[in-house]
Amino acid sequence: MEYFLTEEQKEIKEMARQVAEEKIKPLREKYDKEEIFPWDIVKVMAETGLFRVLVPKEYNGLGGKVLDLVILMEELCKVDSGISLALGGTGLGIEPILISGSEEQKKKYLPAVAAGEKLAAYALTEPDAGSDAGAIKTTATKDGDYYILNGSKRFITNGGEADIYTVFALTDKTKGARGASAFIVEKGTDGFSFGKKEEKLGIRAAATRELIFEDCKIPEENLIAREGMGFIIAMKTFDESRPMVAAQAIGIAQGALEEAVLYSKEGHQFGKPISSFQGIQLMLADMAMKIESARALVYATARMIDDGIKKYSKESAMCKCYAADVAMEVTTNAVQILGGYGFMNKYPVGKMMRDAKITQIYEGTNQIQRLVIATNLLKEYSK
Repeated sequence: MEYFLTEEQKEIKEMARQVAEEKIKPLREKYDKEEIFPWDIVKVMAETGLFRVLVPKEYNGLGGKVLDLVILMEELCKVDSGISLALGGTGLGIEPILISGSEEQKKKYLPAVAAGEKLAAYALTEPDAGSDAGAIKTTATKDGDYYILNGSKRFITNGGEADIYTVFALTDKTKGARGASAFIVEKGTDGFSFGKKEEKLGIRAAATRELIFEDCKIPEENLIAREGMGFIIAMKTFDESRPMVAAQAIGIAQGALEEAVLYSKEGHQFGKPISSFQGIQLMLADMAMKIESARALVYATARMIDDGIKKYSKESAMCKCYAADVAMEVTTNAVQILGGYGFMNKYPVGKMMRDAKITQIYEGTNQIQRLVIATNLLKEYSK
């Protein structure tokens, strides 16, 4: 379909495609198998200006529009979503700074991200606070001109590799979620350490670690916005970042569809290519329709956000939920079309199926997305 991209967006798409095909594709199998964090690819992304897409122009970026990021992530994830998360996780990590950070914080941290010199990470999830994000227990206690952080964060993308962490902690435990605040914590701060690197089903080239805070002392100027704004900032971040997860899912699905189409024309059964069988054709048609409908929803939502529409929680949840479900269905069907070969690691569709699963889980499970959608619907029809 024609989505009427600008010339700049077409350039972003082409550059991302080139990096994915030429630099990522030759390494994806090795990096997945050995769980290698892609620092060499990060360097390429930095040199080609892809990190600048995350950052507004006034901080040495290229604009930071949501649709730009969607286009970028989709194209990279067609080849490998795990490697692409070095960039995607950084985008999530700086989103609270973009939304509510002070001018001083933006000037201090964003130019280094734009240059690809520093990665970022977003730290909200805890052992007992996943879907129930308001149940965090990490604390930040005011001590003069500093805050003292104690607690831990779990399953943090870019954990241990990033230099900049946006961390959510309770500054007033008596207020529950309303007592949460957001902070910028730099790697190397005393009292800040990392747990072991997690072994995962998919996105294995992405680093996922526990963050540990033991009397971690950070200056008060690292508080984002003001005390008590943490939960609001976290939810606003998800509203803007969920289309990027959706784009990741679409990219994975599109990559799997392309592999399935190519194999269907090359694989033979009963003396003819399996693409000639109606059953295979019907599967491919359904896969293509669902991907295109998911893409249309995601692009429309991204444009809503970029155009300054004030309320888009429902649409953001819709596109993340639907695209993730489509990715899981499409990758599973791609494995089915390849048959025994689909089950072998020699072909990438099995890896794509493993990678697709996380899109139904992180940044709010798809069950949580459905609750967000329903809650907003009920509010809309209660007037």
